Amino acid sequence: MPLYTANLAAKLPHGFGLSGRSSTSLPNYAGFKCSFFFPSTHIHTSSPNRTYSSVSSSSSIMEDQKRVGPLVSGSESLSQELKVAVGAVQMACFLCQRVQSNLLKNNAQIQAKDDNSPVTVADWSVQAIISWILSKSFGSKNVSIVAEEDVQTLSKPGADRLLKAVVETVNECLCEAHRFGLENPEGTLCSSEVLEAISRCNSSGGSTGKFWTLDPVDGTLGFIRGDQYAIALALIEDGEVVLGVLGCPNYPMRKEWLCYHPRYHRIITKLSAATSDSWDKGCVIYAQKGSGEAWMQPLVHETKKLVWPNSAIPIQVSSIDDPALATFCEPVEKANSSHSFTAGLAHSVGLRNQPLRVYSMVKYAAIARGDAEIFMKFARAGYKEKIWDHAAGVVIIQEAGGVVTDARGRPLNFSKGMYLEGLDRGVIACAGANLHDKIIRAVDASWNSSCL
Repeated sequence: MPLYTANLAAKLPHGFGLSGRSSTSLPNYAGFKCSFFFPSTHIHTSSPNRTYSSVSSSSSIMEDQKRVGPLVSGSESLSQELKVAVGAVQMACFLCQRVQSNLLKNNAQIQAKDDNSPVTVADWSVQAIISWILSKSFGSKNVSIVAEEDVQTLSKPGADRLLKAVVETVNECLCEAHRFGLENPEGTLCSSEVLEAISRCNSSGGSTGKFWTLDPVDGTLGFIRGDQYAIALALIEDGEVVLGVLGCPNYPMRKEWLCYHPRYHRIITKLSAATSDSWDKGCVIYAQKGSGEAWMQPLVHETKKLVWPNSAIPIQVSSIDDPALATFCEPVEKANSSHSFTAGLAHSVGLRNQPLRVYSMVKYAAIARGDAEIFMKFARAGYKEKIWDHAAGVVIIQEAGGVVTDARGRPLNFSKGMYLEGLDRGVIACAGANLHDKIIRAVDASWNSSCL
């Protein structure tokens, strides 16, 4: 994916590097082609009819401690679980950024799973640290986790070097736990302890009780290509998602940066002063069911500590309900989704903007923040959606004011184990009920003529 630095430099916002920059002076990006950020497409990020959430007014969230973060309602236990989950995801983002910066220098850190999808040191390491943190915080007997990765590859003969890299990555990250409001381990974890933490994520879920669901690196292809990816952690109780946390390390806090590829962000970061917080790269978004609120905070930089909860700002979905003005998201990968059907559906419902094709559950973040209005995913025959690919994003969109259902308008069912059993055709997320209803009707009208 080429990086058009000459064109980008010409588009650099005036006054870059001044943390007090006001959103009123932001450039108009309407019509600016972002093929280097969203593959094979462009996105209009500014429109006279678009109503954005409060995110666009932030310039340096970590420096502005006058903002008041969420005072989470509900049980004290759930509030503590949310606090630990946010800290754990923040630390996982920190780990992933370190791994990603070195990943392409050492391709041995990339392995293929049985379905030929890639998995990296980051996948196993994130699963290990989040499993360890949750068990340390709440007791291993009280923690049940459904997660994507297992230890089979790490336990094979000849995997010593790979396992060593995972163990070193885990220990380097856990040494920083105190910066994220978490407890540091008493000593260095050995290989068996790291493997145990990973393998502890072996719950099968279900309709009763409480369990966590984790996708340690959602969008691994985006991760290894230096593009978008997410860390997704959710808590499910009696089949209902009660809290969700999404870490989006390459999804910038500031909207004016959405048209720039993450690789360009890294170049600018290297050119900026080491102490500069003039732009906040990456974010963590979270919500608790029933609160009616969703929140976003910047990633914790290496010189900072996580402040809870006053480094967060509220987010909300877009108010657009006219399909002609809406932007829709769809997966980049064609292997498990149908771009042709969503393209036909978009045409039939009157969507004019090009799709925002982005890796991972960042699509859910885009809807929740008001950067896009519609997410549609219609899987090809034989593909089954996993709960860890949707749980965190669903509750965040819902609490931000949006709607997420299957294509018949029914809530997604997280009570049947690892998969979204009974899913009708696909997943539809929208910024509001009116827009959602229009999309549902269009799906019903178009489905019988599709080849899915």
